[in-house]
Amino acid sequence: MQALVALLCGLVFGSGLALSGMTNPAKVLGFLDVAGRWDPTLAFVMAAALAVAAPGFALARRRARPWLGESFAIPTRRDVDAPLAIGAALFGIGWGLVGLCPGPALADLARGSPPVFVFVAAMAAGVALQRAATVRRQP
Repeated sequence: MQALVALLCGLVFGSGLALSGMTNPAKVLGFLDVAGRWDPTLAFVMAAALAVAAPGFALARRRARPWLGESFAIPTRRDVDAPLAIGAALFGIGWGLVGLCPGPALADLARGSPPVFVFVAAMAAGVALQRAATVRRQP
């Protein structure tokens, strides 16, 4: 049941990204071009996402445990360490250069665009490299 709900949530998320045009890298790059022809539509998409998510988080805080799980997986760390800062910088650089981030890129695979397949392959390679480096560092 949990996997089915996760699949449905992913489909809704991907559909929302596609319907809002956020799988189009030109839209994202237009949002990031604040000195040129700025396109504010991504800000509206983010605001709508917050409006939908905020009540869900408020409801979750009032519950002892999730409906379909044993416990909530809420991060407890509040510090900013080097891996977090480096990862955020790499994410931002990639987003600014290409106009894609993981969610929209995965949703955009449905269009069959070769550059998106290259991006997702590079993203998967980066994830694998990071995991390998993390395993190697742990005693």
